[in-house]
This record gives sequence, C-alpha cells and structure tokens, in this order.
Amino acid sequence: MEFTLSPEQELIRTTARDMCTKECPPSLVRAHMTDHSVASQPWSALKQWVSVADGSMADLCLFLEEAGAVLLPGPFFATTSLFMPLLRSISSSAGGDIAGGGSTSSDGSAQVADLLAEASAGKLTGTVALAGADSRWEVNDGPIKSFVPEAERVDLIALVSGGANSASVTLFRSEDVAIRPVGTIDPSRRLAEVDASGAAPILEPMGIGANIVDDLLARGCTALSAELMGTTRWLLDTTITYASNRRQFGKPIGSFQAIKHKLADVALLHEQAWSSVYYAAMCIDANDPARRRSAHVAKVMASHAAIRCAKEAIQIHGGVGYTWEHDLHLYLRRAFATEDILGTSDWHLDRLADDLM
Repeated sequence: MEFTLSPEQELIRTTARDMCTKECPPSLVRAHMTDHSVASQPWSALKQWVSVADGSMADLCLFLEEAGAVLLPGPFFATTSLFMPLLRSISSSAGGDIAGGGSTSSDGSAQVADLLAEASAGKLTGTVALAGADSRWEVNDGPIKSFVPEAERVDLIALVSGGANSASVTLFRSEDVAIRPVGTIDPSRRLAEVDASGAAPILEPMGIGANIVDDLLARGCTALSAELMGTTRWLLDTTITYASNRRQFGKPIGSFQAIKHKLADVALLHEQAWSSVYYAAMCIDANDPARRRSAHVAKVMASHAAIRCAKEAIQIHGGVGYTWEHDLHLYLRRAFATEDILGTSDWHLDRLADDLM
C-alpha cells in the first residue's frame, strides 16, 4: 500500500496552506471574538474549495489540517465534514431502503441532491444538529440539540432525531429555528443550542439507518482530528522556534535537557496522532470495516496530542505564553475546546471498548 502523498495531494496541501495563511491571519481570529461577521471574509475565498469534500477523505483532511493551523472560523468544517456527507447519504438512497433504517421519496431524494450540488458549489452552507440536551453525540428524540457548530452562520440545519435502531433527518432554514449561542473557551468556533419545535421544515423528515449516523460521526471525528493536527503542528513549530531563540545563561533554552525531553515527547505524540488520523481517513475511503473504530482512535489520539502540546507550549514559553498579546492562548483554547466536540475522549474510549468487547 502506498502511504506517501501523491503530487495532487501535495498540491492540495500547499494550496490550502498558502490560502489559509493569507485569508485567516491571527488578527482576523482575534476580531472574530467580538464580531462574528468577519468569518465571511475567509469564507468568500475558501468556498471554492468546498468541493474537496466530494473527493477522498484523505484530501479533505489535508485541507482541514491547514485550516486548523490558522484556527479558521466560519462554516467550512460544518459544511464539508458534517452537512454534505449527510446529504450525500440521503441522496444516494434514491428512494430505497437505507441500510434497513428507513426510506425517503424519490422527489425528496432529488431535492436533497440539488441542495448537495449547491453546497458543493459553495452556494449553500449547512450544519448538523445531533447531540441532545445532555450533550451526548448520540441519536435522540429530544427537541433541543446542543453543541451545533456554526448554527447562526449557515443556511440550513439538518436535525437528526430517532432511536437506537433508526433515525430521521429533517432540514430547516436556520432563520426558522430558535438558536441560542453557547459560550465556550474557544470563540473561534461558534456553537449553539437549536430548538426546532414548531418550525416548518423545508422537506419532510427522511428516514436513515442508524449505521448512517455512525458513519457520519466517523467522518466528522476524523475531519475534526485532522483540524487538531494543524493546531498541534502550529503549537509544536512555534514552541521549537521560541526555544531556539530564547536564551538563558548564554544558551538557547532548547539546548537544556528538560526542554529537549518535553519537545521530543510532544513531537512523538504528534506523529502518532497524525498517523492515526490519516489511517482513519484511508479506512473511510476504502469503506473498511475498521473505519469507525479507527475514527474513535483518531479523535482520542488527536485530542491527547493537542492538549499535551498546548500545556508544554505554555510552560516552555514561560511568562510570555500567558499574555493576551501572544497568539498561544488562541491555540490553547482550540485544543481544549475541541476535545469535547463530537464526543469527549472518555466517550470515544467507551465506544471503542464496546466495539472491541
């Protein structure tokens, strides 16, 4: 099996890195804390790349890794990694039974296909509302969905409801549902509670199998883990640069054994997590039976690497790392907040244990 990046993938990564760096400087991330409308600036340039979600999962992860390195705000992640995969699953049913979980009419499937085409062209944004009021990322019948990414910034919200064996998806316009922003330590990613009680959907509820939701979560977790790899890489590279330039006793602090050990440990964690993420991406692309299991591992490994790297970065930077003016706190916020999105590490370890035993 070939594990190196193809020339096309190298081009995707280089293009994404150049574009994200240009369109989303740290000043924009800071401005987004108080004025969320600034997220439309990078979106206007990056929406032409939404179609990368139509390709392989590995390609999307390469793009999202660069988005995570600049803490890209806005609907790119929610649209490409949650909304579009769910629409694609519904559209591919073509009115037939979806893995034994339900069906949708041919007219409804055609409408979903049209919406998917608009989203792929960057003309439509969307997100998925799944977690219940208890914040657990599991199918439920609760009227209120929590931790919905970018609910205020997207055009459509796909609300997933149901039980243990089957689920249904209902599409709403974001302006038709009640949205309450949820405050988190990471203002670069907007989360909200969504209450669609009494709201009129744009399409009737469409049945899907529970395994479709499992696959959606696997894709979302892998994509989110790829984002975290970009965040971790920035933390590691920035800390190495600081340790190389900061001098004490006439020597760079990076020459001291204690600092070397910290950086070596974090670099190893980053490498392990990166491999886990792209293994999960390849499993999803190959429709491998281990794809869901590998996604759980990727999310746990990526979260662990990001949080450990953030802690060590703060320590190595010393006093300057605690200042508001330094960008380090922006990345620390992203690392800690993302660990809870799409399931905590403990939740994923429980799911992994259930699968193994």
